[in-house]
Amino acid sequence: MATNPALREFLEIPYDQLEEMNLESKQKRLDRVAADKIAEERMKYLADEKRIKAVTVCFSDLEGRMHMLDYDKKFLLKSADNLTFDGSSIRGFSAQAESDLRLAIDWPAFYWLPSDVFGPGKVLVFGEVREKDGTPYYADMRARLKDVAEKLFKKDATIVNAAMEIEGFLFKGQDAERHYKDTGKFEFISEGGYYHSLPGDALRRFIDTAAEVQRAMGFSNEKDHPEVAPSQFEMNYSYSEVCIAADQVQLYKLLSRQVAAQMGMTASFLPKPVTGVNGNGMHTNISLAKKGKNLFWDKKGKDGLADAGWDFINRILTNANDICLILNSSVNAYRRLDPHYEAPNQIKASAVDRGSMVRIPIGNEKSARIEVRSIAPDANAYLALYTLVRTGLEGASTTPDSDKRPRTRFLPDNIYDAIRNFKASKFSQDLLGDEVHEKFAALKQAQADRCPKALGSIVKTSEIQFHHEVTNQLLWSQF
Repeated sequence: MATNPALREFLEIPYDQLEEMNLESKQKRLDRVAADKIAEERMKYLADEKRIKAVTVCFSDLEGRMHMLDYDKKFLLKSADNLTFDGSSIRGFSAQAESDLRLAIDWPAFYWLPSDVFGPGKVLVFGEVREKDGTPYYADMRARLKDVAEKLFKKDATIVNAAMEIEGFLFKGQDAERHYKDTGKFEFISEGGYYHSLPGDALRRFIDTAAEVQRAMGFSNEKDHPEVAPSQFEMNYSYSEVCIAADQVQLYKLLSRQVAAQMGMTASFLPKPVTGVNGNGMHTNISLAKKGKNLFWDKKGKDGLADAGWDFINRILTNANDICLILNSSVNAYRRLDPHYEAPNQIKASAVDRGSMVRIPIGNEKSARIEVRSIAPDANAYLALYTLVRTGLEGASTTPDSDKRPRTRFLPDNIYDAIRNFKASKFSQDLLGDEVHEKFAALKQAQADRCPKALGSIVKTSEIQFHHEVTNQLLWSQF
């Protein structure tokens, strides 16, 4: 039974005011305002704002699933320095014998939520996973990405900027992925295709609503539209500092799923849920800047890219097979790497060939960047960006032999080869550390072992029901 509104007044903020508040909060993160100062501001705000009842604290596990805990506001204000949770129940985190982990609040990563979508009287903040003694937890890739970004800035004021172009499908019915074991199919909402969706139809209504929620949450929207495949969507927004960009991936998926559910539908980010049509990608745009100057821009450089940009690309391509499992981390992801559907499976860079793993978009001194196209939307955004940044700056590079005709290399076409490359890679081991490297490989092997080894031509039920983003704990337990 809903609470009688006459008995309790909960916070409900108009969308235009939400946008202003969230953009101001984001700017403070970009300006690197001291975290303790922001913590003091936020806690005072929560104490003074009587209409807030709960704070949603979220974190992501090693595979990229988002987990959320709602804390009573009064309890959180008293216990913010002593929040604990059971890590043994989360795949890829603690073993049962060492289950207790801590949560620290990352107060600068604070969001006001549209009350009609997330419920009135709530705000959201990202958390950082800590060990019992308060030190950073080694499998919290958000904290590790944040650490890399902070070290680069402290070293010479280098800032990593990123933006993800995240494609998804809209299917009929709530929890369509979870019910796939019973239905054996996904039903399209629309069969219109690229840019084709009349105002007011189901796909357009979803996109309009979700884009408005994005805008209110400070995403700085650019454009949105139906994609190539039937019932496929994409809602683009501006680039930001790399940690903010990764947080926005999680929020993008969260708000898309929530809006779709309220409309009686499912927003799915499986890489290729339906055979015979284009799959979902998460094209990842990256650039480096220093003191306001884009380090990847050179008007006279090849394709407008500076040597620093080409060096970054070279290192990613050289280590492409070593890091492929991180960027394509599910059985289903390898269906997308199919050349018949604009698949970016060639280990090369190009300004025009969309089959290339890396594309160089048209740019200028502000927008020059590289676009890594091979990433699936079910990848852990924190882990993927951490890997790309460190690989692009620290990975081994190769010098092309001008006397030989270049040979096109390809990414693996199945998860088994990707796992084998990953496990054998000294680079990926050094990148993640022994424990995370071993845990991630074991998680991916467990998923692969629940699915047929040969992909075949049709999507199999097991690759959906045992997918890491399809949260059906009962099925995993019964396997």
